[in-house]
Amino acid sequence: METVKLIIDKKQVEVSKGTTILDAAKSVGIQIPTLCYMKLEDLHYENNPGACRICVVEIEGRRNLAPSCKTECIEGMVVKTHTPRVMNARKTVMELILSNHPAECLTCSSNGHCELQVIAHDLGIREIRYAGEQSKFQIDRSPSIVRNMNKCIMCRRCETMCNSIQTVGALTAVNRGFNAAVSTAFERDIAGSTCSYCGQCVSVCPVNALSGRNTQQPVLDALADPAKIVIAQTAPAVRTALGRDFGFEPGTLVTGKMVSALRQLGFDYVFDTDFAADLTIMEEGTELLQRLGKYLNGDEKVKIPMMTSCCPGWVSFVEQHFPELRENLSTAKSPQQMFGAIAKSYFAKILGIDRKNLVVVSIMPCLAKKYEASRPEFSVDGNPDVDISIYTRELARLIRYANIDFNELPDSDFDHPLGESTGAGIIFGTTGGVIEAACRTAYELFTKKVLHKVDFEELRGMEGIRSATIDFEGVPVKIGIAHGLGNARKLIEEVKNGTSPYHAIEVMACPGGCIGGGGQPFHRGRMEVLRKRATALYQEDVNKPLRKSHENPYIQKLYKEFLGEPCGPLAHKLLHTHYIDRKEIVGLYMQTDKRD
Repeated sequence: METVKLIIDKKQVEVSKGTTILDAAKSVGIQIPTLCYMKLEDLHYENNPGACRICVVEIEGRRNLAPSCKTECIEGMVVKTHTPRVMNARKTVMELILSNHPAECLTCSSNGHCELQVIAHDLGIREIRYAGEQSKFQIDRSPSIVRNMNKCIMCRRCETMCNSIQTVGALTAVNRGFNAAVSTAFERDIAGSTCSYCGQCVSVCPVNALSGRNTQQPVLDALADPAKIVIAQTAPAVRTALGRDFGFEPGTLVTGKMVSALRQLGFDYVFDTDFAADLTIMEEGTELLQRLGKYLNGDEKVKIPMMTSCCPGWVSFVEQHFPELRENLSTAKSPQQMFGAIAKSYFAKILGIDRKNLVVVSIMPCLAKKYEASRPEFSVDGNPDVDISIYTRELARLIRYANIDFNELPDSDFDHPLGESTGAGIIFGTTGGVIEAACRTAYELFTKKVLHKVDFEELRGMEGIRSATIDFEGVPVKIGIAHGLGNARKLIEEVKNGTSPYHAIEVMACPGGCIGGGGQPFHRGRMEVLRKRATALYQEDVNKPLRKSHENPYIQKLYKEFLGEPCGPLAHKLLHTHYIDRKEIVGLYMQTDKRD
């Protein structure tokens, strides 16, 4: 490999040809501030428009300052990263950016996490010397995502993430000058765009121009209502990320403290969505075996491969971009929605109350869960199965709001009967976990034999697309796995073209799966953080006394006393759903200018 030698801040540096000054400096421990630039190597994501000019450096022999993110190293180059000229230029650029940015730091949900705020602090900005025009865009609020283009600094990270990595195609740059911003296509609102609500745009936005929809106040209102019984369900990925907002190392499990915090907040019962994950495996695993049985018997009408349906961002993506394949999706509801349906039927009956007096609050790593909970099919007579969904960062805010010392909380256990889960339910939070959990149960139901080795290592990992063949006692079951919607598109194109080799496909919309959800504490694309979160979930799986969903005694009791058989009439009514052609709906929406 051809290399070049250069000097950066009096340090000798040798890098491969084509390396940028920014990466070369980083390789020797020299940090150059960046704003629009973001590189996620594991996702093959790089946003480097060179637009903000915060990363400028001085190069001997060159008249103008150079953006380090766009300038390649040349043999013999001498670079200076913090001369007075460089520092003054960065400060001036930052002041110009701030001249058009709303000064709402005290009320902004990104306060304390805002990259613009951090860089302004580091550059010593104490006044804004330039008076810019303030943009006047209308704030767009969808069930999951809030888009405030008045805060947009045109870094275009969200656009790259949405269009190049997730291949959703919902965002595009519009206008010039002070009114330049990243908007949705045709400047429609989010609901009228191709948005899947995955929230990855939110996860890379440095300034809160894109944020999650805040639903903390409805939770507080419900907790304050003496006429309501309020219960919480917590997703597996939350417990391995929540601690990060309270100073714990990435991947630290804080399950017990989380349960204690929810009780102190005033929840009447604290349950585990992992219970519903076990329930999902019973329904989805049974459905997979039913489809496989028909397929192996020559039924050409059966929809194979069956695709998982736990991730609402993925489901929305299929409805939006590939509606002709929506029958390949499992009809099983997601664990969040299964929990809500069981809570407002089975558990409400145990309590002897009307479902309308039971408030189900889900704590999720995901922004799309808010949209999912709002879908009208997940309700009975207008009463939703899941009343409110909040994401991990919102829970952290509620804990701080209540002045709870999270670090000093004792560990508590979930309530019963909807709080007991197996290791299979735990691993739902990471890519490959859903299909591994399904294989543990499907193998035993299919072969009628005990599965002794429950760890399907071949289904694990962080590669964007993975495949494996699981031997069901002479029957090879071919499985495809993808995380990130751009990777998912590659698998689903094969299904569409009739060339897919798989019997089952698991897809999660977010990098790493739910552990990398748009509602999690910001990891800014650091895959080592996601790996630590995944490792924690697998460790909790190992520590569980039961590791197969069908062995959960509370699940067995639920079927015996209430549901009947998996995929039976009542189970199908409560735990299964249908999908719609959103492509057609958005097409109709585009024909009407909703701004008129």
